[in-house]
Order: sequence, then C-alpha cells, then structure tokens
Amino acid sequence: MYIEKLEKLTALFKEMEKAIIAYSGGVDSTLVAKIAYDVLGDRALAVTAISPSLLPEELEDAKIQAATIGISHQVVETHEMENPNYTSNPINRCYFCKSELHDTLKPLAKKLGYPYVIDGVNADDLRDYRPGIQAAKERGALSPLAEMNVSKAEVRQISQHLGLSWWDKPAQPCLSSRFPYGEEITVQKLQRVGRAEIYLRKLGWNNLRVRSQSDTARIELPPEQIHNFVANTDLESLVSAFQEFGFIYVTLDLEGYRSGKLNQVLNQEDLQPVKS
Repeated sequence: MYIEKLEKLTALFKEMEKAIIAYSGGVDSTLVAKIAYDVLGDRALAVTAISPSLLPEELEDAKIQAATIGISHQVVETHEMENPNYTSNPINRCYFCKSELHDTLKPLAKKLGYPYVIDGVNADDLRDYRPGIQAAKERGALSPLAEMNVSKAEVRQISQHLGLSWWDKPAQPCLSSRFPYGEEITVQKLQRVGRAEIYLRKLGWNNLRVRSQSDTARIELPPEQIHNFVANTDLESLVSAFQEFGFIYVTLDLEGYRSGKLNQVLNQEDLQPVKS
C-alpha cells in the first residue's frame, strides 16, 4: 500500500515546476524534501525557519539530512516571539506560529520564483488538534502527504524503503509545545526546556519530553522505560543540572510520555479536527 502512495506522491511532484519545502528536519518534512529532490532536482528548495522554539541540535540534524538527500537548503528567521498572540500561549498558539512561518515562506517563494510551498502535514495530523494546519491552508501551502492519505506509520515505512537512516527518528515538535496553555512563553523558558532535553538525550534517553509548568520540570518517558530510568540514572546529578538550567522542582510523570498530552485539558469542541 505504501509503495502505491509513494508512486502517487512522485507523480504529484512531477506536475510541479518548482517547489519550496517547509522543512523542519522532522521525518515528515524530510520525506517530502527527499521525494521533491528526487523528482525536481535543483528546482526543489528546502527552507528551515529558525527561532528560539527550535533546538540548535534539530537545526544541525536538518542540515545534515538535507545534505545527505542532496537538496538545496536555506535557513530563514521567524519572529513569532514578537507576537503576544503567540507568547501568551492560547489554545490556538500553533495557528500564530504557522501564520508567521508561511507569511515568511510565501513572499520568499514569490521572490525566488517558486509557485508552490509544500509542508509535511500527514493524514494523522488532520485527525488531531492542529490549528496551525488552518494557517498554512489559508496561505496556500500544499500538504501532499495528507492529500494522499499517508499516515505517520506510512511516512516511516516509505522513508525506510528509500533508505533514509532517520526513518525512525522520534517526533520533535517545537519547544513551545512543552508548556500548558495559558502559561506565557519566553525565550528564557524555551532555552531552559531545551537544555534539559539535550541533557537527557546525552544520557541516552531520546524519546522524551520535558514539560514545563511554572518552576517545575516534568519528565515524560515511554512507560516501559520509567523503571530503568529511575534505577540507572544519577537522580541527584540530574536534579542539580535541571536546577542550574533554572528549574526549582524536578518530577517524573508516572503515566509516561503521550503525544499531545497537554491537549487533554481542552473540551471536545476545541478538539475538532481540521476540515479538509
């Protein structure tokens, strides 16, 4: 089934003259960049937006992956941190983030002569609460993975089929997703969370989140890893490191990591998926 979808994605790009890929370095947008480059060659351009909500390590990964694929790669700055609609962290915060992204990419595409801006939204994203998808659609961005009904699992299958070594890379949404809705987002808080997650990754824990609530860090790991984490981590050193980053309290979420966990405070009306 996923081979069929790969063929359809390839055919879709063959209909395009040139395209810019909104490229975060995540597995979704990297697959789109790979297919775009395979079809369009130097008529495809991957563009990564940098801001305080992107880990420096994620930017480096994006650069390495783009170089491995062969696609031209450009970096632009976005300024969502200057928008109080974003920093106040409402439930539709992602809308203002993606608005800033595509308000940056759309004029860039026009200036460089690229008729299409393509993102990495997949079919599963349409069934989740993702207000940023609407912002992208309003600005004319296309979502081939979603259009061809490619799920996250199929993204990984196709990536592995194409020989992309990062096919099983954990999802890494922007750092702003680590804060409960309504808590103000600042550069200092983003840096604090980023440094904490980097610290844990260097210890070998890759699929994780450090949620931030006021002065408390809440570590989320897959449930099956919690016992091993407690048994084999120098907790005293960890707490000391997190306090140096700026946290006062350090906790471990006993439920474990679950994508979109902070959305559980929203009501059903808020959680309506984006209409296609």
